[in-house]
Amino acid sequence: MRIRDRIRSSGPGSLRTQLLSRSLIVLALLLVLIGALQYVLMKNAMFRNQAEALALQVRSLPKELWEPDREPRNRPALPDKDTDQENPRQQDKPLFFLPNMSLAKIDIDGSYSDLAADNGLNAPQLPSEDYTAVLAQLKERHPLRYEVIENAEGTEQIVVFRPYGSPDSPSGLLQLGMDTQPLHAVLMRQLMIFALLALLAMAGGIALYLPLLRRTLNPLSRMVETVERTDAGNLAERFPVMQGQQEIDRLAESFNGMLERLEDAFQAEREAKEQMRRFIADASHELRTPLTSIHGFLEVLGRGAADNPQQLHAALSSMHGESKRMKKLVEDLLLLAKLDRKPELHLQETRLDQLLHEMEPHLKMLAQGREVFFQSAPLLCRCDPDKIKQVIYNLFLNAVQHTNPDRGQIHVTLDRAADHAVLLVRDNGTGIPKEHLPHLFERFYRIDESRTRQQGGSGLGLAITQSIIAAHGGSLSVDSTVNLGSEFRAEWPGIIP
Repeated sequence: MRIRDRIRSSGPGSLRTQLLSRSLIVLALLLVLIGALQYVLMKNAMFRNQAEALALQVRSLPKELWEPDREPRNRPALPDKDTDQENPRQQDKPLFFLPNMSLAKIDIDGSYSDLAADNGLNAPQLPSEDYTAVLAQLKERHPLRYEVIENAEGTEQIVVFRPYGSPDSPSGLLQLGMDTQPLHAVLMRQLMIFALLALLAMAGGIALYLPLLRRTLNPLSRMVETVERTDAGNLAERFPVMQGQQEIDRLAESFNGMLERLEDAFQAEREAKEQMRRFIADASHELRTPLTSIHGFLEVLGRGAADNPQQLHAALSSMHGESKRMKKLVEDLLLLAKLDRKPELHLQETRLDQLLHEMEPHLKMLAQGREVFFQSAPLLCRCDPDKIKQVIYNLFLNAVQHTNPDRGQIHVTLDRAADHAVLLVRDNGTGIPKEHLPHLFERFYRIDESRTRQQGGSGLGLAITQSIIAAHGGSLSVDSTVNLGSEFRAEWPGIIP
């Protein structure tokens, strides 16, 4: 097992191999970039230094090189000979040997003369407009300018320029050039030395990096072993989070968080099963009560009460009431099931103030003598109007059930907060003790079993209201004080400016 794990950890797909290979690739790219940058910088420096040397050299050239007819100093005149009739001063021209160099003269009229074609390199020639531009720059004392060009034979040369004649009105240009082959040879030699040093650096890096990489990945290997020991019955085990490596520590914290979430999920599943068991028991109890009542009335009718019109009417009325209660309970359960599965909302632009105004007569009838106050600002909201009606109805009915019929007061307010619609239903009823507030929106939860059952509630109204508001992306909360009353606040987004 150990051997197989080592082979797996050092294979082409292992993290160690990938880190090593990618590090070498990055190092190689960096070395290539450094080498290229070094080559460019060294080339520019060498060419500029060579150009400065050529500029000094071209200033030291004697005038006899480009003015062969000039009379040399302290030199006696030579007798005329027949062989010198055509060029009497040809013998006075000094002879300079310019190895790997070229020299040319360009007159102001654009005529071009190669002065070192016999004992040096052939001088390259630029277009006449370029020479005009160079001459103009030299008149204005611009910094040193040099060119790298090829002559007719394809030999690359670096050339510099110097005006000759009067400083204010030069007669032309001198162009001195030098073969760049020696410079390129030096550059290539330096580049080869850098490449050799780079290969040695990469080899040394591999030798030093492998043990460091192996030691760095040891905490990750220990985490793998811990994960292999973890199962559903061992979720309490946690990874050490202080191993000296920030990334590994963050990974350990993430794993610990995952284990905590898994442990919470298993706990939530157990609680959900218990809640489902209680839910089924409560639903069965709620359904059994009206069914028992209906069964009892049927037995009474079977024993002869059907022949008594008064008893028959009372029994039928009670059976009808119990059946309505059972039907309402089944409808509420189906609605909750739909809201839990996938809320189906029919969103449309709705005037909430008009919607509340339409419900006022029905709500006042439900109040049964209690004082009711309605207040609403003009609100245009994108929502499901039928579901919002049910929210208003459920919260209002809850307030009715917990207020005194004679002294009860209920306030219904619609307002806005930023881009949220806010519904407030406040009453002056008995209030809700603080210990009941966290469970108030649970299904079948009752504060007072006997009173709620007498009033016909099933403990599902607030749960349905919360599900509808949650489906709209909002929230439902309650603020209550015992013997002073309660205020339910429902808010959801969707206000249209």
